Order: sequence, then structure tokens, then C-alpha cells
Amino acid sequence: MEVQKAGDNSQQIQIKNLTIGIDEKRAREIYDEKYNIAKNSFTEEALKIANERVKELEDRLIPKMEAIDNGLKAFADPSFQLLLVEAQKSAAATEREVDYDLLSELLVHRIERGSDRHVRTGVHRAVEIVEDISDEALLALTVVHSVNSFVPTLPDVNQALDILNDLFGKIMYSELPKSNDWIEHLDILDAVRINQFGKFKSIEYIYTTKLNGIAVVGIKRDSEEHNRAKAILQENGLNFDSILVENVLNPDFVRIKICNIEEVESLRIIHSINGENIVIPFSDAQKQAVRSVIELYSKDSNLIDEMKRVFMNEWMKRSNLNKLELWWEGFPSYSFHITSVGKVLAHANAQRCEKRLPPLKW
Repeated sequence: MEVQKAGDNSQQIQIKNLTIGIDEKRAREIYDEKYNIAKNSFTEEALKIANERVKELEDRLIPKMEAIDNGLKAFADPSFQLLLVEAQKSAAATEREVDYDLLSELLVHRIERGSDRHVRTGVHRAVEIVEDISDEALLALTVVHSVNSFVPTLPDVNQALDILNDLFGKIMYSELPKSNDWIEHLDILDAVRINQFGKFKSIEYIYTTKLNGIAVVGIKRDSEEHNRAKAILQENGLNFDSILVENVLNPDFVRIKICNIEEVESLRIIHSINGENIVIPFSDAQKQAVRSVIELYSKDSNLIDEMKRVFMNEWMKRSNLNKLELWWEGFPSYSFHITSVGKVLAHANAQRCEKRLPPLKW
């Protein structure tokens, strides 16, 4: 605060860097102020229903924003206020309970990733189409996005598949569509772009690629390659007994204990000293040693095919993954690309189903 003389008998007070905080009470006031703009479009007969629906959105949105560090500050952002008005209009226009959750997730996503203009554009368009997207199209879009986006990190095949089975049990919250009409519906809404010349990869291909640390043949036990692998690890100060594990998909073989080959870059050694865990990243030489062992994996095509068959047998034992595979097989002979609009919409819906999912990556 700076005080300047304005005259003999008066003072002029100049306030610099004034920060206005937004608490829950003020956030709800701003919410109501913005709704006063949105509700001008409604007749008296429609207003009662609109009020109830917009209140549903408010009750879902405010607690989520409070849970974000400085989340309520977004209510002071003109860009967010404009988006809020559009979200209120969409809420007023839809009778689906799920849409209020979805709109609140989209607004939260805008706060968390609003500096990214790809995200901002996607969120704005997604808010507009929430009321238009059909139930089955939203479900199908979310499932496809989840297949593309979420991968378990546990190095055990059964645990990894169990995690996926649990996830898709939550994501597939309703019966999956039997026809493919939802694809054209999403294309009309700009959520996907159809590619008549492409073709979807199979579930087997997608997940044996994503889980390429698990879905491998590995090294034959007690073979020359096995002895060489143990020597390589030992020479680089690594305990081969804890790094080379039995391949559950073929017990006659061993493999490096990782879920995905890319994880080699983030491997660490954990030492327990006086009850405290000390984490030491692998050195470059140790990472290269692991890569050298992976190069010793069998490349026999017959063994690889058998490994994939066993992997899919394990996949199909799990009810939700079984359902996903059978549905995926019914996809048309063309493919589609999920747009930024579709991604934010599907991701928001997925996070509505499973709160622990990571943020959307571009």
C-alpha cells in the first residue's frame, strides 16, 4: 500500500497488487451470475427444469474444483466463465444424469490443462456436444480410447490382465453397441475422423505390443543364451535371480521382469539401509546390459505364435476382457482416428468411471 499526499487536509490511497481470492461462496455466486446469462434463452415453462439440471451440475462441479489446488481461482478467468455458460446451457438441455458428471469433468480438465490450446479447443467443443452424443456412442468412444491409452505397469502377466479386466469392468458400464452406427454418429459430431483405407489392429496385436516386456518368448532355461544372460547381468552388478524371472506364458523360458521394454530407461535398484529404502537408478551400463539380455530372447516364429496363443487364452479367461475382444472383432473393415474433441470427451468419461486414471496425454 502506498500513501500519497493529495492536499493539505486529505490523503490519496493507492493500492497495488490487490489479489481477490475466490472461496466456495463466491464461486457459487459467480456460477449463479453466469447462469443468469444462460437462462435468458429459456421460457418460464422451461425454467424450472433448467434450474434443476443446472443445479445438478453445480453440485458436482464445485466440490471437484475445491479439490484442485487453487481450482476455484478459475472462476475469475473470463475464458472459463464463457465456457461455464456453455456448460450450463448443455446441462439445461440434457436429462441424462451422467452428463452432469461428464460436464463437470470436462470443466475440471479445462482447469488442469487449460494452458494447452489443443486441450482447450477440445474441451470447448466437447462441452457443446455432450447433449448430442448418444449413450452407446459415448460408451464405445470411451472403450476405444481406453484401449489406446491405458496400460498396466505391473511386470506379472496375470496381475496386468487382472488390472485391465477390472478397468474395463468399470469402463464398460452398459451393453456395448451391436451395430457400428455409433462410428458415423461420432464422425458427425467431430469426435472421430473415419479413415476408409485403414483397418483396426486386433486386440492381440495391440496388447502384445503394449505389453512387450510380458508378451515375449524369452530365453530357454539352462541354454547357452541363459548362461550368457546371467553372466552379462552379473558383470554389471545386477542380481540375475531377481531380474530374470520365469515366463508364465512358457515356463521353460525366462524373461526380464518388466512390463514394457521402454521401462528399461527407468529401472532402479532399491537398497534397504537401517529400515530406509534407498533408490538408485540403473547406470547406463546396467541399462545396456538389460538391453543385451533382451536381444538374446528367442525369435522363433513358432514359439512367438504359441506365446501369443497362450496370452490370448489368459485374456479370454477374464470376463470383461473376453467381452471386449468379441466386441472388437465386430469392427468394420475401415478405421477411425479419435480427434482432440473425442479424446477429452472419452477421457473425461473414463475418469468419471475410474477416478485413479492418469491425466490425458497428447
